[in-house]
Amino acid sequence: MSKVLVFGHKNPDTDTITAALAYAALKKELGVDAEAVRLGEVNGETQYALDYFKVEAPRLVEKVAAEAKEVILVDHNERQQSADDIEDVTVIEVIDHHRIANFETSGPLYYRAEPVGCTATILNKLYKEHGVSISKQNAGLMLSAIISDSLLFKSPTCTPQDVEAANELARIAEVDIAKYGLDMLKAGADLSDKTVEQLITLDAKEFQMGDAKVEIAQVNAVDVNDVLSQQTAIEAALTAVIEKKGLDLFLFVVTDILNNDSVGLALGKRTDVVEAAYNVKLENNQAMLKGVVSRKSQIVPVLTDTFAK
Repeated sequence: MSKVLVFGHKNPDTDTITAALAYAALKKELGVDAEAVRLGEVNGETQYALDYFKVEAPRLVEKVAAEAKEVILVDHNERQQSADDIEDVTVIEVIDHHRIANFETSGPLYYRAEPVGCTATILNKLYKEHGVSISKQNAGLMLSAIISDSLLFKSPTCTPQDVEAANELARIAEVDIAKYGLDMLKAGADLSDKTVEQLITLDAKEFQMGDAKVEIAQVNAVDVNDVLSQQTAIEAALTAVIEKKGLDLFLFVVTDILNNDSVGLALGKRTDVVEAAYNVKLENNQAMLKGVVSRKSQIVPVLTDTFAK
């Protein structure tokens, strides 16, 4: 059997990287020649988890068709978030926890999508269903993903299933969730060495919302002012991306991991949608988004619905 590549979305986060590693490991146990790869650079939070559990990051690939005919997608399904040549390979599986959009295949496939907070929660079930034990390293990586996606269980996307899975994985990994989780989140929130270009691409995803082309980037911070103090340079970088990609809206979200609020910086010809969606008035292109921490449940669906009106 030829090699199967397992990967998540561009601008990978902790769930994307660790899900690829953990699912590739499971597929290998089941006799599949699977390899985890990544479509972008590893961020600080993810690197902290990899270093803590002494795991090498998946290798970086820019095109997948030259290496494999079949691929497995984790933590995403939308074509614009995937490999540039995704149309040239066969997607045989998807393991995801996001909306389904801009995705179709010519043949049947295994598709596992659940309304939980993290892909790792689904993978925890898959290991059990196949009767395969989870190694200490993979348990730690999967736990890291749940902590990341749920902001240590504070995100509205977090479900009881995520908490249960995290507790199970923490026992296997032999770590204290609260201490390890806060240390990992703080590592990810340290943006002091990041350039403006890195800030706006660390965790950026592109979405089609009706006829509109939208990009939403999100960074976590302990103090949002550390990021917003660079607003002039950030806006220049966002404007360049808008012009290059023909975006209708670029929303840059800075999330306060301590207070669980965000500040949104919006540019483009459809910034009015942000104002309507959150009943706010943009001042100097920014607005406080009280209680908003999740792109998946509090930003993408809200903006999508507002664009549709």
